Amino acid sequence: MRRVFVPMKRADTAVKNVAVVGVTGAVGREMINCLEKRNFPVGELRVMASSRSTGKTVKFRGEELTIIEAAADAFAGIDIALMAVEADQSREFSPAAVKAGAVVVDNSSAYRMDPDCPLIVPEVNPDAVKEMRKGIIANPNCSTIIMNVPVWPLHRVNPVKRIIVSTYQAASGAGKPAMDELAETTKAWAEGRPLEPKVFPYQLAMNLFSHNSGLAENGYNSEEMKMTNETRKIFSAPEMMVAATCIRVPVMRAHCEAITLEFKNPMSPGEARRILESAPGVSILDDRVKNRSPQPLDAADRDEVFVGRIREDISLPGRGLMLWVAGDQILKGAALNAVQIAELL
Repeated sequence: MRRVFVPMKRADTAVKNVAVVGVTGAVGREMINCLEKRNFPVGELRVMASSRSTGKTVKFRGEELTIIEAAADAFAGIDIALMAVEADQSREFSPAAVKAGAVVVDNSSAYRMDPDCPLIVPEVNPDAVKEMRKGIIANPNCSTIIMNVPVWPLHRVNPVKRIIVSTYQAASGAGKPAMDELAETTKAWAEGRPLEPKVFPYQLAMNLFSHNSGLAENGYNSEEMKMTNETRKIFSAPEMMVAATCIRVPVMRAHCEAITLEFKNPMSPGEARRILESAPGVSILDDRVKNRSPQPLDAADRDEVFVGRIREDISLPGRGLMLWVAGDQILKGAALNAVQIAELL
């Protein structure tokens, strides 16, 4: 398997003062790891969280950094602010960070569909960084990112008219408390004890259910509509037909997706495979003899998106293909993509 992302040499790049807001969460912690692994040119790293975590420490490049309380007046001297907080908190802190002179990379949904805020997957639309008008760049939804990385290189060669996608989403998408709940309830199930879900509306251990986000009048939940609307914006393809079904499954931290593509012109599985073999951020894992394709365990703690089961959609011969992909929701689906955006800056 080909590993795509490697630590980057940054000796020729001016250092930046960076803030990570929400540093105690799963994504915030992974942002710090990515900054260190990729040798991002950090001058000062200012780590912020809620008042409950004030005074605790996190480690960065061998040093213990003290967490301060996230506040609107805490961004003086910061060049880049990485937001790993909920949308309402981002709406509070992001404008304040911009006012203080920082560029914000926001992992929440607050600014994704704002026409003045680019929505970026660096392997897809890095030049969109030039369209920033509010000082804020949005990090897409995790499922959107994991789908877009392998679909885009195919779309560039042969326009995709329609995407049908079903997701199998890990507990990590709901944060560390959800991951802890999955671990605890799985242990309780194994021991024959009662299971009491608190983070999720339903038992996730030994179960699965429709994504726990609100349903719109059209019957789609917000996660599904994010995949539709965000993909259209990232691809600059407002006419693209995208429909998603998003399901929460008892997996810790890597999402899988079954993707069906309809192309404008004929494309064979062999041509698609050749394109994906050289696509940035993609690793092929597709052994038909052994029936081996990407699994969540393959993608966990890895930077790239794994692609397998590359085959013709026999219901649409010649113009339809089907893929199975897996990607780490915390890394490429969130923290890594945000740090890659910061690298564009």
